[in-house]
Amino acid sequence: MSADPLWSWNLVGDVRQMWSYPFMVNAFRAGAIVAVVSAAVGWFVVLRRQTFAAHTVSAVAFPGAAGAVLLGVGAVSGYFTLCVTAALVIAALRGTGDREESALTGTVQAFLLACGYLFTALYKGLLEGPQTILFGTFLGITTTQVTVLLGVGIAVLAVLALIGRPLLFASVDPRVAAARGVPVRALSVVFLVLLGAATAEASQITGTLLVFALMVIPAATAQTLTARPAASLLLAVALALAATWAGLIAAYCSPYPLGFFVTSFAFTGYVLALGVRVLRTAVPGRPVGEVAS
Repeated sequence: MSADPLWSWNLVGDVRQMWSYPFMVNAFRAGAIVAVVSAAVGWFVVLRRQTFAAHTVSAVAFPGAAGAVLLGVGAVSGYFTLCVTAALVIAALRGTGDREESALTGTVQAFLLACGYLFTALYKGLLEGPQTILFGTFLGITTTQVTVLLGVGIAVLAVLALIGRPLLFASVDPRVAAARGVPVRALSVVFLVLLGAATAEASQITGTLLVFALMVIPAATAQTLTARPAASLLLAVALALAATWAGLIAAYCSPYPLGFFVTSFAFTGYVLALGVRVLRTAVPGRPVGEVAS
């Protein structure tokens, strides 16, 4: 936006003025959807130690969006197509060995990033597009886009709720889960597809480079503060919502990218959580640990 809209002592009036703009209403709606979905999926990402996979999927969102714009089919289609495809590729590579999997994933990631920059260079009319794709924006979010995000978000959360308990078991102790008949491999594939869809959503708000702001930081913060799965998951969602809405308000009153503010607020929460953890360890009898089943 710009530095023109400033907050006054009349906060109610300021909020009403901000929400008098349809694009800001759509931004808050889209931000809420993306925050909830990203925090829920991200909670399992952190628990399963799959942050590298999340980083890879978020990185390929850039060439996906840039390529879609070049083809004239819209950036949203590119986000979802390449993010989900990347998730399926990662799922296919799992089991080839950690070293080979990491090497192949990193190689493909580097190549696709180079393709993304080529696509932006080929599309001569793309002026501020690269900054928007990389760092996110709240300008121009339409009602149709919010509807698409809501539909995808409901589908992701529904599947995640359906597989939540066995996925938690498989995430905490995959060998025992497999021994008890839990389809660990199938759950991993389904979860990676959910990760791809959630990353495509989050990329439209935070930008492809800052997806971790919503996908990882709130979940890591919540798991730092509590070892109870249900409480930790709810806390992650609350933190993601707070960071997103605070970021939208800050971006509305300044000329700087939305992704910067969302990331900054989320990171501040994580630093504070680490401080709380340090204080707890200094007090005897206060349990601090990782999320337990």
